[in-house]
Amino acid sequence: MLNIQGTPQRLCNGLTRRDLLRVGGAGLFGTSLTKLLAAEDAGSVIQPRAKSVMFLFLFGGPSQLETFDMKPDAPSGIRGPFQPIASRTPGLQVCEHLPKLAALSDQLAVIRTLNHSQNDHNACHYIQTGHPLPPAERGAAQVNATVKDWPAIGSVVEYLDRRADIAKPVDQRRDFPSYVYLPNPLGHIQGYDRSGQYGGWLGRQFDALATRIRKKDKADNPYFRACAESELDFRVQGCDAYEDLTLDRTVGRVSLLEQFDAGRRALDRTRSVRAYDRLRARAVDLVTSEKMRLAFDLRRESPDLRDRYGRHLFGQSALMGRRMLEAGARFVTVLWDCPDGYSWDSHRHSDDVRQHLLPGLDQAFSALLTDMSDRGLLDETLIVCVGEMGRTPKPDTPQWGRGHWSHCFPAVLAGAGIRGGLTYGRSDKDAAYPADDPVSPEDLAATVFHALGISPETRILDGQGRPVTVAGDGQPLVELFG
Repeated sequence: MLNIQGTPQRLCNGLTRRDLLRVGGAGLFGTSLTKLLAAEDAGSVIQPRAKSVMFLFLFGGPSQLETFDMKPDAPSGIRGPFQPIASRTPGLQVCEHLPKLAALSDQLAVIRTLNHSQNDHNACHYIQTGHPLPPAERGAAQVNATVKDWPAIGSVVEYLDRRADIAKPVDQRRDFPSYVYLPNPLGHIQGYDRSGQYGGWLGRQFDALATRIRKKDKADNPYFRACAESELDFRVQGCDAYEDLTLDRTVGRVSLLEQFDAGRRALDRTRSVRAYDRLRARAVDLVTSEKMRLAFDLRRESPDLRDRYGRHLFGQSALMGRRMLEAGARFVTVLWDCPDGYSWDSHRHSDDVRQHLLPGLDQAFSALLTDMSDRGLLDETLIVCVGEMGRTPKPDTPQWGRGHWSHCFPAVLAGAGIRGGLTYGRSDKDAAYPADDPVSPEDLAATVFHALGISPETRILDGQGRPVTVAGDGQPLVELFG
């Protein structure tokens, strides 16, 4: 495997990792070693179905019983307050507050049996990486990201794309980040720094290009209302140039800074310094990029289209996500988070589910599907819509709130050859556990990698220098593809 500069990583004895694997691999890894080395030499051996991924992340945990796995024949204490409606998919009833998605279900594959054992919000790591949360000190609330975490799926895509760029002429290398996170890092507006969204042990240089929308009051939820234009000023932290800082002056200052740093760089070539230099170079490229500036300008979209997505923060972030894909991003996460940390965490406030959460999702997701299809992007983009868990079959409170439930919950996929009008897996009578075809987060990650033409058996070096597979033991759900 090459390091980021494109040279073999040498061990203390002077051998490269590949030398060591070739000598001892037959006894250590068996036949899988041959596949690993062949994949490293030849690149991806899977025909990609998708050029890119849009990951709609509904943090907090949408209820399966109020979305895509309704149980109208269950007792009233389980089925909840909402009525099912027919969709265009035979046998699939969805919530009455998702009428637009019901009308487009022939484009959707609904997985009803996603499950895992991390029954709290730290499951955001599991869903975004495809790996369980490793033990680490995570701050007073025990939720913050650490360098011991697995890299996000998007960070792995960023890493592999940069490796592929090493062999290309400079003028053919990527000019836009592969991994983008909108509209805020997860937990940012509550003062947390949640796990699963970063490069983890791959390094900070593989974090997403993440925008920041200014922090809101808990009583003022931009996901629940139309946002003013001034509130939709997506900015990349640390990459805003002052109005009087022209391109020429920016380049001049970079040149001066590089001269100043030349001596230091000559004296200290540690891994951390090299990583910092790459981060700074990337930031400078972003500041001076006309392509970046235009990509982040939502005003270039028609008012009518923006209305169709919804002027709330999720709708406008989904539209921005589409612009990021058009600009060259390969993995875009669009997050539904909230100032009070509640989001889809519906222990209570069933009125929010009825009035804001379900209608906002229905509007933005359906508009995204139609817009991507109209632009010819849906065939080459895999869309994944999922939370980190579901909700309890029985209510938590008399107001029909539901508690955490990671043992059975849905995910919805579309685009990139996904067979529309499909349901995968079946839950039991209460939507509590899978009755057949259980799906793990590892399987979901493997399906995403498979769609991108990345073998789930692809190995990268972890924080201890050990080769690990990007999707663990996950198996891609090839049945979902036509």
